[in-house]
Amino acid sequence: MWKILLEEFWGDLRTQKTRALLTVFAITWGTISVVLLLAFGEGLKRGVVRGLNGAGSPMFVLYGGETGKLFEGLPRGRQISLHEEDLALLRRSIDDIEMASPSYGRGGVKLKSPELSTTTYMEAVDPAFEELRRMYPASGGRFLNPRDVAERRRVIFLGDSIALRLFPTGSPVGRTLMVDRVPFTVVGVMQSKLQTSMNNGPDKERAIMPASTFRSLYGPRRVNQLLVRPRDPARAPQVKARIYEVLGSRYRFDPTDKRALDVWDMIEDGKETRNIGLGIEIFLGVVGALTLLVAGVGVANIMYVVVRERTREIGIKLAIGARRRHIMTQFVFEAMALSLAGGLAGLAFSTAVVLAVDSIPSNGNMAMEFLTHPKLSAPIALGTVAILTAIGLMAGVFPARRAARMDPVESLRYE
Repeated sequence: MWKILLEEFWGDLRTQKTRALLTVFAITWGTISVVLLLAFGEGLKRGVVRGLNGAGSPMFVLYGGETGKLFEGLPRGRQISLHEEDLALLRRSIDDIEMASPSYGRGGVKLKSPELSTTTYMEAVDPAFEELRRMYPASGGRFLNPRDVAERRRVIFLGDSIALRLFPTGSPVGRTLMVDRVPFTVVGVMQSKLQTSMNNGPDKERAIMPASTFRSLYGPRRVNQLLVRPRDPARAPQVKARIYEVLGSRYRFDPTDKRALDVWDMIEDGKETRNIGLGIEIFLGVVGALTLLVAGVGVANIMYVVVRERTREIGIKLAIGARRRHIMTQFVFEAMALSLAGGLAGLAFSTAVVLAVDSIPSNGNMAMEFLTHPKLSAPIALGTVAILTAIGLMAGVFPARRAARMDPVESLRYE
């Protein structure tokens, strides 16, 4: 039976080349629309998530705030300032905290290398900051270590952009850098990363020194922020509530007073970002699917024309004993074959486009980071094949049913 179907299909293609070409082209164009929209949507979603992850791992960034509720006779509007001792208290009181770091900050710090000088925002932290903010060192260097903090070493870690600006020739690692006229040794340079969320500027423009060294130089009493990462992101709401309870007890504010502490919840931001990316991907997929559906309608219309053109042929087949299911199978097979041929051609072309665009270097351009990394994943390919199969069936079943229901006598009289 399959041999007969193939012979009839091939014969029909030879006699109706233009019609077959237009049908395949319609499905090919629809497939290209679906696959490219989904691939670029997936790339955009991953880029947005990667950009947020560049700002740090799933954690809380705690800032001091201003009380918004009366508590134990104390008025509203009291300023809450955080100190490094608060971090030790949180770690002792909350077992669910995996790692943490204080962060001191100072703007307008002057950095001077043998070649050039510039000013930047200086940040002073503990070694855990490397993982918390994903500031990983490039090859040949390192981040701050516990001995740097314990011995108050004058060492500094540079963002990749400011390092290139200060040391345009050669590696900065091991070289001396003057920080407000105090000599420091550069121990590492950050790997380049995509970062879309930040505070006080991007990490590539940041200079990092040990918190203990910063205190000895500038003598601050308060930290700018505290970074805290839960062991299990699923327990983030409970950890957040406990932070308010512990610090509320220390600074005497209502644990339900959300204004007392300003908390940047990067865990919740990550969920929202992924949901937004998924929404964009779904929207683009629906647009592409509608385009493919229009192509399917075109295939169905062409198959109706085919049925009308071959009415006498169908009548002869029915008259000599062909069963209705044979007639239906013939037209469904033709519709499926045309749909899959166009789909495979579109999928092949789309794959080539995705691979070509993905190979374009972004060269640090943020817009290019989002636009030049489309991803053709297995779900996209399988989903497209499923849609094509459904379109082929729908485009073939209805014309085939009309053909199978024809009266042989009336079909033979058809002109």
